[in-house]
Amino acid sequence: MSGLRVELCTDDLRFADLAANWLQLHRSCSAATPFQSHAWLHSWWLSYGVRGRLRVHLAYQEGRLVGAAPLMRVLRPLPALVPLGGPISDFTDVLLADDCAEEAAAALTGALMRSARGALIDLGEVRQGAGAERLHANWTAPKHQLTDSHCLELPVAGMDALLSRLPNNRAQRARAKLRKIDALGIEQRDVPPDEVPGALHTLLELHGLQWQGRGVTREHLRPRFEEHLARAVGEMTRQGDAVVTEFRLDGEVVAADLTLLSPALAGGYLYGAHPGLRGRKVDVATMLLRACAQRIEGSDRGALSMLRGNEPYKQHWRPEVRVNQRFLLARRRTLPLLWAGVLHARLRRRAGAALRALRQWRDDRSRPATEASGPSVPA
Repeated sequence: MSGLRVELCTDDLRFADLAANWLQLHRSCSAATPFQSHAWLHSWWLSYGVRGRLRVHLAYQEGRLVGAAPLMRVLRPLPALVPLGGPISDFTDVLLADDCAEEAAAALTGALMRSARGALIDLGEVRQGAGAERLHANWTAPKHQLTDSHCLELPVAGMDALLSRLPNNRAQRARAKLRKIDALGIEQRDVPPDEVPGALHTLLELHGLQWQGRGVTREHLRPRFEEHLARAVGEMTRQGDAVVTEFRLDGEVVAADLTLLSPALAGGYLYGAHPGLRGRKVDVATMLLRACAQRIEGSDRGALSMLRGNEPYKQHWRPEVRVNQRFLLARRRTLPLLWAGVLHARLRRRAGAALRALRQWRDDRSRPATEASGPSVPA
């Protein structure tokens, strides 16, 4: 019905060759997040993908790529097609060119209908307003919608405007923290693309230090994660889709931040800070927020995103809560997979809540000792 040509890409080399066309599509999709860029997804596939499982659905209009659903087949816990990017990606989505979004969505829906004959379509961590909402709306077979992670967002504004959102006493304290950072002489610089791999290595070392003894995300310390970041972010930096920022004190890197950029948002993805900064009463979160706000002030991006998680330090800035969605799409013959997927999601949510409560309890017990024993920062 859409009049578009649809292809299914299952070949690794063919996926790699899509880089230029994918970049144009990504630029033409106002809802796209950095996690749908070709640099991010192809690098993720090289580090985490399983040969023979690639299922990228492509929609073309007169030779132009106007739609893409980057998926892969998994067998556990259920036979399903899931988005590329995995748990290390805060958002997943399909890409639909703005000027023919309805046609591209219709073409991809038809293609996924055919793919759903033998597997559940499981689209998780879909941001509000994303292209995948059109697929869900078009789906005429069995489907189910669940809530997924909570994300926090601030408006695209300068630091003064963000401070004006706070009560006077909080704003005054935040300004005092910023003056202290400036008085210490902490300098920041954007890392050029050719220095990104080394800067990310330093960032991850600092990230490990800051979480030492407090339950660091294990994947962040694994070589494949660093390899993925170095490969993806190096290319994204050259394309203007990422920035690595270093913060130096007396010539030493004491903090580093990775911010990802797209038409829809700018988001701080990962940072590392020397534990000794706490001893000098440096509010690292405020320092990083100012750097990001300065970077995007006056831009036409949709939001300054704090990405997934509603940690207390994020709540300080009075952000808006945005709840990601999860779409489960099936055919009648795969309806049992749909209900099994719903049950599995609910059980995982309960288990996750219990695990987070246990981790918080452990952190509360260990925090005083951890902070007291942190290594010193360069004077």
